[in-house]
Amino acid sequence: MSVIENIITEYKSIKKITTGDAGFRDLAATCVCLANVQGGKIILGVEDKEKLPPVNQKIPDDMINKTVTRLRSLCFNVSLIPNEVETHANGGEFFSITVQPSLKAVATTSDGKIYVRIGDQCHTARSEDIIRMASEKDAFQWELQLRSVLVSQVLEKNIAWFGNEIRESDRVKQFVKEMSDIEIAEHYNLVENGQLTNLGILWLGTTAQRSKLVYPLTVQYIVYDELEKKVRKEDWQDYSKNPKELLLDIEKNAVELTYYDEFPLGLFRNKIRHYDERLIRELLINAIAHKSYAISGDIFIKVFQDRLEITNPGGLPLGITKENILHKTSRRNPHLIRIFHDLKLMEGEGTGYNLIYEITSRDAKAFPVPVSDFDSTSVTQYSKILDEEAVLLIDFIAKNYHLSQKEFIVLGMVARHKKILTTALTKELQLSGEDRLYSYLGKLLDQSILISRGIKKGTEYLINPKLIVSSKINVKPTLKVIELPRLKALIEEILKITPNLSMQQIQEKLGDAPKEDVRKTVYSLVKKQVLGHSHDKTYRKYWLAKKIETK
Repeated sequence: MSVIENIITEYKSIKKITTGDAGFRDLAATCVCLANVQGGKIILGVEDKEKLPPVNQKIPDDMINKTVTRLRSLCFNVSLIPNEVETHANGGEFFSITVQPSLKAVATTSDGKIYVRIGDQCHTARSEDIIRMASEKDAFQWELQLRSVLVSQVLEKNIAWFGNEIRESDRVKQFVKEMSDIEIAEHYNLVENGQLTNLGILWLGTTAQRSKLVYPLTVQYIVYDELEKKVRKEDWQDYSKNPKELLLDIEKNAVELTYYDEFPLGLFRNKIRHYDERLIRELLINAIAHKSYAISGDIFIKVFQDRLEITNPGGLPLGITKENILHKTSRRNPHLIRIFHDLKLMEGEGTGYNLIYEITSRDAKAFPVPVSDFDSTSVTQYSKILDEEAVLLIDFIAKNYHLSQKEFIVLGMVARHKKILTTALTKELQLSGEDRLYSYLGKLLDQSILISRGIKKGTEYLINPKLIVSSKINVKPTLKVIELPRLKALIEEILKITPNLSMQQIQEKLGDAPKEDVRKTVYSLVKKQVLGHSHDKTYRKYWLAKKIETK
């Protein structure tokens, strides 16, 4: 049994249902917040501190039914499914309740309160959250709404094209490939009872039929110069292309996205595109697949000298934020996402940002920056290579070690930072706890690609210096990875030669040594009375207080 809470799983003590009404009301709020996002599971009988059911805990026969009955009376528009009692290896029993997503209505508690799930926490819904929820539920149904267009009014070649595209994909099961063209269209919810759905119009319809959608799929591509003046514009607003054709045409015409940087690599030149083609594909697919088709507006692709910005109508789906986007999945337009996946145009749902993080890590670039409000979501990707040495080092490691996507993401972070604390790494990886970090770090440490220094929250990770030497990459010396004992000796030597220096002056003499380490070391030396200091706070000076013994 895994006991890590996330967006779809909540663990609760058995005391919630054995100590009175307050516990049931808290559980009802949890049911509501799960139902309003994408459903989930509540596991009852697990203590938070131990993260295990109490040893030999027993669940009475009637407890499950009584719990579900009571919860159903405390929340509206929530579907609850009780599950069987399970027994942990320690002998303790527990049970779970599955909360179905509320697809057509907003879930509330019996006293009218609305909650939403953000990450692994339940929060009271704000007014803008409620508006977005209503919009999301409409948007979710948008794909399947029937249009007054019969299959007989659609070009046969369009239906045949879609069927052939599906049959040529190795992601599609054989029984689907053996269906007729019209059966494939029905299987993917493009057709129902001889009528086209909105999704069917998008993929199979004619130009005239697509133009009659309430909010059709339209795109604007705009290029700006160094002064951010518009220099070129392309648009796709004639409704003549289905989503795949549109995607391929954008990639063909967006020549500015194919530019690249060069830097020396021995006798050769290493080329890295401003934006990797796989990254562009994922960002474009995300914009099309996660667009709210219940909101008017174009998808905008803006290309600046140093960055790419892609904006689509509709905020981030409820429960997803820029702080958890790496690990959370979205259900907006799930049938459209399924088609993109089966046509091999995108990674699986919820894995796109993992791929984007891997690509940017390998190229030593900043991670994308998503910004969302009620009616739009914008993602900015910067083109600058942050550390050319990191690119060469990661490339060397990739050629000599077989690493997973997770490991490449971590490797890129460590290589760019030179040295990173476990707390900072956990935050950048958007992990809810440091206990989950090992799944990213384990193999890198076991194979001595990374080494660690310090203990607990003070643990820091860096590339193994022996690996850097064996790579034969001309890495510039840096004090970013200096060990604290050596930093201590260096600060003492600086103040021995030049006493009466401020913290800033010490930092300047140490160059790129981490500021936090410099401050920590100076304060430690003062506490040990190795250093003396003046009494003023703003311009405090430090000097060597006692003679350093030499051997």
